[in-house]
Amino acid sequence: QVHLVESGGGLVQAGVTLRLSCAASGGIFSRYGMGWFRQAPGKEREFVAAISWSGGSTFYADSVKGRFTISRDNAKNTVYLQMNSLKPEDTAMYYCAASIYVDYVKVESFYDYWGRGTQVTVSS
Repeated sequence: QVHLVESGGGLVQAGVTLRLSCAASGGIFSRYGMGWFRQAPGKEREFVAAISWSGGSTFYADSVKGRFTISRDNAKNTVYLQMNSLKPEDTAMYYCAASIYVDYVKVESFYDYWGRGTQVTVSS
């Protein structure tokens, strides 16, 4: 059983930078593809970014490409999401997820474990 805990969310103004963290426990973190998803009020959860088990490959949603950076530290069992130039439309609950069998993928159904989320609210 893999346990994921997100942190780093908050209420910020547009244009600032925020870094989310997701700490994993209970499994072999370095073997999992990791992803970040988000869900805004009244909307479906959507893919944000994914990173391969080695950290050598990353993939982003078009809406965040060039502003967000996903990274991981396998020694710390942690994946990060650096969010630059935040916009009000980035407001959402952000979730990290672990994929046991598929390396870095944007399809939600391939992820096996999910955290409970951290709220990011961006004011204009």
